[in-house]
Amino acid sequence: MIEIKETTREDLKNVQRLWADGDVMRFVGFPDGLHETDEAMEAWVNGLSADRSAVNHYSIYEDGDYCGEAGYGVDRESGSAWLDIKLFDFARGRGIATQALSYVMEKAIENGAKTLWVDPDPQNEKAIALYERLGFKQKEMPQHVIAMGEDPETNIYFELCKE
Repeated sequence: MIEIKETTREDLKNVQRLWADGDVMRFVGFPDGLHETDEAMEAWVNGLSADRSAVNHYSIYEDGDYCGEAGYGVDRESGSAWLDIKLFDFARGRGIATQALSYVMEKAIENGAKTLWVDPDPQNEKAIALYERLGFKQKEMPQHVIAMGEDPETNIYFELCKE
């Protein structure tokens, strides 16, 4: 059974382990993993708790085993929300990402998103296939996304409108 729950301090060691995995993090620019200190993880989760309707992070478990993370961030001004998902290798290709990302999409929309977007690395073919299965369409990256620091030269922009 899949459980998707808001990340809390109790999940931090799992998230830290996920981020340190180079296989998980290679498509987001950290081929050797992202190695965060316990203090940095505490600061991250404390910042996250400030307004979980605007930005939220979820931990994904299958039968009690930590599989990965998913999250969203709603830009109130544009009404758009970024989505993110990362899974350990053992959890891929089994429908977990579809279930978790669908859940996060619903939560982002419940919290004000009118448009959902992702910007995968062009080499991440499995992620691109997932987004397309969920109805995302490739489009030109909008200025407000570029202003957030996203790069249209290195990533592909996909969008899904609430309607």
